[in-house]
Amino acid sequence: MSGSAPAHQLISDDVKLGKDVKIFGFVNLYGCEIGDETKIGSFVEVQKGAQIGPRCKISSHTFICEGVVIEEGVFVGHGVTFINDRYPRATNSDGRLQTEADWHCQRTVIERGASIGSGTTLLGGITIGAKAVIGAGSVVTKDVPPDTTVAGNPARVLAGRHS
Repeated sequence: MSGSAPAHQLISDDVKLGKDVKIFGFVNLYGCEIGDETKIGSFVEVQKGAQIGPRCKISSHTFICEGVVIEEGVFVGHGVTFINDRYPRATNSDGRLQTEADWHCQRTVIERGASIGSGTTLLGGITIGAKAVIGAGSVVTKDVPPDTTVAGNPARVLAGRHS
């Protein structure tokens, strides 16, 4: 990490930071990997097991949960939310609070050079193809092919190889 640590950063000892990573204030990182030269904006949380590649820009107010893999050179806009459980519950069948043993983490992959617009929500278990563009405010419920632009709720193809 370059420079001095801004106020109010919570970066646990198990975080793997690449060279020249820039992290702004009010960030919570634990058990994740951040690649070289990546920028993490304010008010971002990155959970354990998440991987962010080199030279990515993660804008403020974004939530990156366990199971998310973001490859090299990806842009993530402001207020983007990743989801890793399509059927969340607070309690298990016995009525006790769920633990990690009670659910399956869905994996989401964002391939090289993709751009995700501000305010987007991405459901778990999908792949966003290389250089795809997700329009601001979209709800992405299924895979997006490489070099394709989608937008809307649910996100639909606007342009690209599959328009």
